[in-house]
Amino acid sequence: MKSKLSLSIALSAMIFLSCRAQKSQSKIVLTNNSDLELPQKAVSIKRSTLKVKGIEKFFPIIVQNSDTIPAQVNDLDGDGKWDELFFVADFSAKEKKTLELKWSNVDPKYTIKTSARFGKREAENLPVQPATEEVLLANQVYKKLGFQKYQTDGPTWENDKVGFRHYLDGRNCKDVFGKRTPGITPENVGISSTGAVEDNYHQMHDWGRDIFPVGTSAGLGGYGLIVGNEINRLGILINDTINNVEKTTFKIVSEGPVNSVLSYRYQNWQASGNKYQVQETASIWPGMYGYKNTVSLNGLKGNETLAIALSNINNQNPLQVIDSGDYVCFIQHDKLTYERQWILGTAVIIPKANYIGYIEAPKTGKLTNSYLIKVSTKNNQPISYYPVAGWELSADPNFKDSAYFSNYVTTLAKQLSAKIKIEVSK
Repeated sequence: MKSKLSLSIALSAMIFLSCRAQKSQSKIVLTNNSDLELPQKAVSIKRSTLKVKGIEKFFPIIVQNSDTIPAQVNDLDGDGKWDELFFVADFSAKEKKTLELKWSNVDPKYTIKTSARFGKREAENLPVQPATEEVLLANQVYKKLGFQKYQTDGPTWENDKVGFRHYLDGRNCKDVFGKRTPGITPENVGISSTGAVEDNYHQMHDWGRDIFPVGTSAGLGGYGLIVGNEINRLGILINDTINNVEKTTFKIVSEGPVNSVLSYRYQNWQASGNKYQVQETASIWPGMYGYKNTVSLNGLKGNETLAIALSNINNQNPLQVIDSGDYVCFIQHDKLTYERQWILGTAVIIPKANYIGYIEAPKTGKLTNSYLIKVSTKNNQPISYYPVAGWELSADPNFKDSAYFSNYVTTLAKQLSAKIKIEVSK
């Protein structure tokens, strides 16, 4: 009798916990209307579309048949309430998926496939501490401070394929970490055993290393502004003591198993005698050898062109410019790494609707050694593009082949062009 009673209590408890763990169930129907297979296609569903309330502290559980699809929610505007449900899913051509969305009060602990990392120190003799945000004034740049304040010169972000970093110290370049393994890189990359900033990532580790020379370019996907005929860099070079951006505000907006998002706000960027306001957002998800970068400007007078940079340091091969889907692909493939040691393919995928040509940057000045991709823009009009990097020592050794890398980039552009139809019901 006691055994049966105990079993009854246990079953009741399980049912109670199960009920607590599942709230506001919804059905989501996703349709791929294209003729393309879409591996690890990013899906973002706005909270307003889901029409859910009272689940701020709950975690999403998405089920297709008996399989769970890892998902997360993102608070993109920082108001304390999440704005979107985000996940990636594989679609065959013309496939329709029916998913069930539940909410759990227990974190399901999905495998971590994206990460954002940032560390800083307030004085040279203090150890680096992890952080999620920063405000940098014009006179707080590296040369003026006399020491490097940031771990890896600024934030890094990565997925299971590749990693990137941003020089927050005033230079605002974009760099590449080549990854040899799918796991997230160690938290102490760029820090010594005593907690000091240390350049220990330009040497090979099990996970990989920094492979991409940046110099006085803006790296892979950095940018500037062409005003009239004058090329203006966003930020400065390493030996400059005052920034041309009055105030830079950085924040890790979200860091989750399938999406990490970073935000940069540049206030009063002085270029060609004008002052501009810039909002930039970097978003990365699994499966892609690249990330999405979105830039929006304000203060434009009408004679400006956004210039997105593709560093051509060490490139000795012709640049490929290929239309694909809704995009134009700029592709390089050569021994683009330090001392031309390894083969690396780099690319920038630009929206065709905004593309107006390209030029080669001058060999001297504040923004050099790059192809500058010219993009039309209007005040408060976000422009999204995709920097891509395929290293021969990555999980896909076929990147050693030029034709293979070009096909990867152009296929990715077509996949990014494909739209998923989203239908939500209770």
